[in-house]
Amino acid sequence: MSSRKTRLSSANLRVGAREDAQLERIFRALGDRTRRPLLASLARRPAMITELAAPFRISLPAVSRHIRVLERARLVKRTVDGRVHRCVLRAAPLREAEQWLHHYRRFWTGTLDALARYVEESPDTRNAHNAKRH
Repeated sequence: MSSRKTRLSSANLRVGAREDAQLERIFRALGDRTRRPLLASLARRPAMITELAAPFRISLPAVSRHIRVLERARLVKRTVDGRVHRCVLRAAPLREAEQWLHHYRRFWTGTLDALARYVEESPDTRNAHNAKRH
């Protein structure tokens, strides 16, 4: 293999690894049951940390830590004006995750369609089909 092809291949691997790391941060951020409602609030409108913390029985520093995880996943952008921290939802990473999931949609759709066909078949048809296979 030529050195040019090797450089191109390793460059593609680095891009893939970066994308994979970003997806890992997104799904890890979404995997927490406190962070999902925080994102839902931000989907309605930008908010201050104090507003985001109000429905939860956790401290402001704890909410701020959750926001930091969301920031690392690029799901939230925080601006600071003195002591006021404002947060806004960034939708682009959610689109990245949706595109990744879309790749697997054919699999689960096909599997669910096959299951529906199996369930809808009459028991006699299923027995005849299974008898042919054995």
